Amino acid sequence: MKNSDWAGNSPQDDDTSGRPIVVDLDGTLVRSDLLIESFLALLGAQPFKALAALKTLRQGKANFKSRLADEAVVEIETLPFNEDVLVFLKAEHARGRPIYIASASDRRYVEALAGHLGFFTGVFGSENGLNLAGEVKAQRLCEAFGEKGFDYIGDAAIDEAVWRRAHSVYIANADPRHLAEVRAWAPEASALGMRKSHWHEYVRAIRVHQWLKNLLVFVPALAAHELGPGLGACILAFLSFSLCASSVYILNDLLDLRNDRAHARKKERPFAAGRIPLLRGALLFPVLLGLSFLIALFLPWKFLGVLAAYYALTCAYSFTLKRKMLVDVVALACLYGTRLWAGAAAVGLAISPWLMAFAIFIFLCLALVKRCSELIDRMSKGRGDPVGRGYRLSDLPALQSMAAAAGYVSVLVLALYFNSDVVVPLYAHPNWLWVICVLLLFWISRVLLLTHRGEMHDDPVVFAATDRISQMTAVACGLVIFVSQ
Repeated sequence: MKNSDWAGNSPQDDDTSGRPIVVDLDGTLVRSDLLIESFLALLGAQPFKALAALKTLRQGKANFKSRLADEAVVEIETLPFNEDVLVFLKAEHARGRPIYIASASDRRYVEALAGHLGFFTGVFGSENGLNLAGEVKAQRLCEAFGEKGFDYIGDAAIDEAVWRRAHSVYIANADPRHLAEVRAWAPEASALGMRKSHWHEYVRAIRVHQWLKNLLVFVPALAAHELGPGLGACILAFLSFSLCASSVYILNDLLDLRNDRAHARKKERPFAAGRIPLLRGALLFPVLLGLSFLIALFLPWKFLGVLAAYYALTCAYSFTLKRKMLVDVVALACLYGTRLWAGAAAVGLAISPWLMAFAIFIFLCLALVKRCSELIDRMSKGRGDPVGRGYRLSDLPALQSMAAAAGYVSVLVLALYFNSDVVVPLYAHPNWLWVICVLLLFWISRVLLLTHRGEMHDDPVVFAATDRISQMTAVACGLVIFVSQ
């Protein structure tokens, strides 16, 4: 393509197949926003540079976008494209119509995306301190193509300024109410796909299934046979921790878009796939966090301290620790452990050293299994070393050995506990508890073997909750505890 094709000037020399089509980028051609994408990418990789970049907002939005484009890497090829718009544009291109992108995103990102798709005649983007949006975009396009000399595809209310000066109006990912408003003054407006807002996408985003992990807050009271009087406090602790965890999950998803889109399963997460706008996620996670701490105010102050420590550790994990070899799995194990501390704090119990020792090793085992399953998945698909993590594919045998050692040591700790004097006052028939060691040995060994075969879910907790044999093992352990009373 000639350099002049990218200049954004009048296309009179190649306008032989009808009016040009101009398409917006953010929310239209892609189901995302490159301004938010670039800021989140920089925030996840270099948080201090991202915060420093905010100062350039005083110089205008275009300068802020330019600063982000200088610093942030956005993998254009992995962006969630709007298939309805893409199919339409490819069909029009095949008919010989010139097609342009006009976006308020920094011009460098726009050119990279156009180059990736390969069928655009030219681009318009924000540059030299000019934010190409609304009236500014409308005026620029009229200068290039003339009043009513182009068709325009947009998606938001800000595009109305351009639509009113375009020949034909197209609305991408149209909201029914917005479409009706536009058709009130542009009856011929066409919809390229209708917006679908499903509540279950938000349920997926907050990962309700991961709340199973927070059942651990009940364990200290259950182990001490104090669950009855402490049930109400445990329920509040469960809700508080669940909302806090969901807040962190959303933040982590927003910061890890690049890696999620490169993952076979995680690429379907609502934010990575563009099914929930990134801005809504940025607003949702502090709301959930606020509700979590509000509930915590009804519990002892020690619980509030544990919750704050959990949130601080999860933020550290999201921003830094998850990229550090072995530090990440230790951090994950500690995050599991904080749920036990929180449960004990909620009901005013001192946590058993036996319980903490068991938790350290079993949770370390599960964290290592998680990393092993991720490496095995990459290896089976012929991919290289994971991006944004501190591991290599060659580390897999060592990680598998560590997982096995941690898992079996957890069973040893449990066996020593069952043989201790602490158990006698709590159980009438403590000898039955040894059956739990056998069941746990079987379960851990099966998890390790399935991981080695590449048949393990990349989240062992989800595996345990959905796997029939794991469910049967848990029920069997419950029955053993019941008959031991």
